[in-house]
Amino acid sequence: MNMAFNEETFRGDFTFRNSPESVRRFPYPFEEDEYMYSVNIEQHTSGAPGSVFEHPIDVDEHYVAECKERAIVLSEDHTRCVALPHMMDAQWDTLELVMTSLSESYPSEFQLTIDGDNWHWVNKPLGIEDRFVFGDVSTLPMEPFEYVMRQVQGDWVVMDQRDNDLYADLGMVTGQADWSVAFDAGMSFKEWHAPVPKAPEMGIFDRALKYLLHLQYGSPVRRTNWRMCVNPRLDTSSETYDVWGTDNVSATKENAGDKVFLRVELQALFRLPRSNAIAFSIRTYMVSLADLATYPRWAKRLNRVLRSLDPDLAEYKGLNSFKQPVLDWLEPLDDGAFLEKGVHPE
Repeated sequence: MNMAFNEETFRGDFTFRNSPESVRRFPYPFEEDEYMYSVNIEQHTSGAPGSVFEHPIDVDEHYVAECKERAIVLSEDHTRCVALPHMMDAQWDTLELVMTSLSESYPSEFQLTIDGDNWHWVNKPLGIEDRFVFGDVSTLPMEPFEYVMRQVQGDWVVMDQRDNDLYADLGMVTGQADWSVAFDAGMSFKEWHAPVPKAPEMGIFDRALKYLLHLQYGSPVRRTNWRMCVNPRLDTSSETYDVWGTDNVSATKENAGDKVFLRVELQALFRLPRSNAIAFSIRTYMVSLADLATYPRWAKRLNRVLRSLDPDLAEYKGLNSFKQPVLDWLEPLDDGAFLEKGVHPE
């Protein structure tokens, strides 16, 4: 069955919208009424049919619009794609991962035919059909990593493993939450995560690095992370703060339901076969407070999480300039009733 894709924008008039089905499958991140930063890694196994966890790489109604948004960002700033010279094997590894996953998970939309090194790729939603020789850059319109990243949702960083560490040496990041892939390129794992408050002191990233260094091919893992944003803008990079920073002071109690979005990243990590690098996908999902509140349990829990959130974490997540209007909007929806542990909507 062919999928239906939205015509929508993530800038300007902000026509991004979620269907009821998209709201229901939103990867709500809060199991309890309080939140503290943690690694929260689990195996990236297949989840319930229709969920964001069903397939290794999720494709949803926003696919075409997100790919168009990526092309816009790259046309304005191509430094959002970083590829250090020694990462060519990892580029081909990532292309293989994405193409095989999409073609196996969504065969009506993506087809891949392999005859030795001769590959035939069809992407129906984007109207792309190419034949190329795997391993031969000259047979593609551009380098393999950029080619396939223009056809997948979410940001991707590929980390080279060397000297008992992981280095961010390859990346396509056009929808990041206030950071810069150009600035972080070449950084070690702990350098990349240094800004997270209290986590280094708690040893969180020491444990995460130790775990990831032993990640096995064929056994990917996942975690979630979250922020909030004013307007459904994917590109909130450090480089464009002058464009989106003023959004944060435009939220009020009256407009927060439609204007403020919970923004959740589904992060998956895959060991790659030839390069031994680790591909780190950062898929962003956004839902407005009004849509979230169609499931009262979610709205109540978000109110409690925000009220109890550590001030340093609130600052790190960029919430302070609009947190109060959000709380003012959520408070009438929370009757104080006990909520069982879990992320389920009902």
